[in-house]
Amino acid sequence: MNVTWLDLADNTPFGLDNLPYGVFSVAGAPERRIGVPVGDQVLDLTAAAAEAAAAFAPLLTDGVLNPLLAAGPGTWREVRESVREWLTEPRYADQLRPHLVPLTEVTTHLAFEVADYVDFYSSEHHALNASKIFRPDAAELPPNWKHLPIGYHGRAGTVVTSGTPVVRPYGQRKPRNVDVPEFGPTQRLDIEAEVGFVVGVPSVTGTPVSTADFEAHVFGVCLVNDWSARDLQAWEYQPLGPFLAKSFATSVSPWVVPLDALQHARVEGPAQDPEPFEYLRTSEKWGLDLAIEVRLNGHLVSSPPFASHYWTAPQQLAHMTVNGASLRTGDLYASGTVSGPERHQRGSFLELSWGGREPFELPDGQSRAFLEDGDEVVISATAPGPGGTRIGFGEVRGTVVPS
Repeated sequence: MNVTWLDLADNTPFGLDNLPYGVFSVAGAPERRIGVPVGDQVLDLTAAAAEAAAAFAPLLTDGVLNPLLAAGPGTWREVRESVREWLTEPRYADQLRPHLVPLTEVTTHLAFEVADYVDFYSSEHHALNASKIFRPDAAELPPNWKHLPIGYHGRAGTVVTSGTPVVRPYGQRKPRNVDVPEFGPTQRLDIEAEVGFVVGVPSVTGTPVSTADFEAHVFGVCLVNDWSARDLQAWEYQPLGPFLAKSFATSVSPWVVPLDALQHARVEGPAQDPEPFEYLRTSEKWGLDLAIEVRLNGHLVSSPPFASHYWTAPQQLAHMTVNGASLRTGDLYASGTVSGPERHQRGSFLELSWGGREPFELPDGQSRAFLEDGDEVVISATAPGPGGTRIGFGEVRGTVVPS
């Protein structure tokens, strides 16, 4: 752990080995600024860079991360190294202290303008669970599942920051015991605990991005809750897949952890059989050992492990561009629901309640199959850092409100 003139707790998830980026404002000053959480404070990076006359200061004045994202890995490392130097060298202390704001006093905002949103379906445990729930007599993975990362294009305009209320969506649904569909608010509102990847550097249309170029394009990682209306989804998804059941809200955490902060979290992904096509093969470890926690109304209900995710982020990036589709600054793509082999590792209520047939108990005596109005879901995660430390991602939080 780096020595710093700040008074940081040894177990802080926002130490100098993390330094994620986000956007914040404070009461009485509506201007949005780029911030870096450190300990229990946020460094106003917009103000600090301007005072230091840093060459990258103009990239931090738009109230979103997109200009910084587009600048590329060289600039990303320059900014990160500068912040680390400012926070470790005592000669900067008096200059920076006025630009530190308590975390409790800031309002966070969506950190970047989302260009496109893609969601994948890449946890083998989640896919097998879904198959067993819907086809108990013939449960198996789809025939294409181990040949390519299955995904769909979502709605960028309804990606929202943590804390944004989630309105129970309306749509068509057809219960199994009725002959015609009904219209009304979803009765099977669900969550999906996911990991998101934020694209910085765009690519040229017609030019695929290889797995080896992952770090040249992807800036960092955030947490995602891909809210899902399961009854709407069951009726509408054939033959073209998710639509209204997914597009009403996707929540993301306020802080984007840069890839450079996750070097100690990198692991080999699970063995892939059959061997993927050449464009999906990787020579570097880019599985991530993230420990995710899902809480419902304050109660821990699931602890999904991301290290077991079958398709990795570089493979997903390569697949979504192999047809020549271009990347844009601010693209967000999500891992798909993260689930493990154990019941307490299931990353959706669909799995935790086994399709609603086995409601799970909460410590306060209540039970749930799917979400009720007023329920609050909080997803958090940590990852290994250097010297036994943990890197924190903050939280992605959302409360269900009536239609």
